[in-house]
Amino acid sequence: MKPKQPPNPPFAQWRAYLGLCKLRVVGAIVFTAIIGMFLALPELPPLAKTLWAAIGIGLAAASAAALNHVYDREIDSKMGRTEARPLPQSLLKPHEANRFALILGVISMLILIVEVNLLTAILTFISLIGYAVIYTRYLKRVTSQNIVIGGAAGAAPPVLGWCAMTGTVDPHALLLFLLIFIWTPPHFWPLALAKKEEYRLADMPMLPVIYGDEVTKLHILLYTILLLIVSLLPFLTGMSGLIYLLVALVMGVVFLVYAIRLKRASNNRLAMRTFAFSLVYLAAIFSALLIDHYYRIEF
Repeated sequence: MKPKQPPNPPFAQWRAYLGLCKLRVVGAIVFTAIIGMFLALPELPPLAKTLWAAIGIGLAAASAAALNHVYDREIDSKMGRTEARPLPQSLLKPHEANRFALILGVISMLILIVEVNLLTAILTFISLIGYAVIYTRYLKRVTSQNIVIGGAAGAAPPVLGWCAMTGTVDPHALLLFLLIFIWTPPHFWPLALAKKEEYRLADMPMLPVIYGDEVTKLHILLYTILLLIVSLLPFLTGMSGLIYLLVALVMGVVFLVYAIRLKRASNNRLAMRTFAFSLVYLAAIFSALLIDHYYRIEF
């Protein structure tokens, strides 16, 4: 019987580099950016420009994710959810991750400047710095409202997509920004509740660590109510029609039910289910915005 061959080191290293990119997060960012591109124009956006914009924004997001790994490597090593990441496992060294992030960032900026437009490149760079440096390096470590303030960077992709097609920042694009900005706290705080002890061990000032479960649950409920209200604005401003309104109301009410049940519960067993539904919610309402854009039904 042949001895088992060790894994191919170069292949393992490339897997580690891919691990730096947080592909699921990057996928969500590119998804909302592409929705912004489609909503920006009455007709289908140009295919080539859409592809270049998606690649540029996606590479910038991957660059920010890699920097996040570098800055959070000590925290990640203390948390079960993140201890298997490349840097805590010593699969890569910090300088290698920094170099990788720099290469991705430079390529993304070149693509956006040459193939899209300068304003999109500038806004994307600001978002990259906002997430990778301002949020990850500073806000996350000093305030329990870190996710609220840092949520601005995560809410930028649909604005970037819109700007990629038009070269401007439209008020309707800012509505998309507002949707994700208000969605972020009730999306992330259930995860923080479920992983509270890990954040405590890592000495992270997350809301449930500093103020406890009940205050966090109240914040989740209040932000979910606010999200339901904000989600009506695309319809009220004439940006969308009845298809979007129906989906926003149904998904918003279900999200609210989750938040109410979580608030009333004596434990945090519903926290991860609430977190999981928040992802479904975002995908549903952005998909509804896209469908409504091309197949609008009015009163």
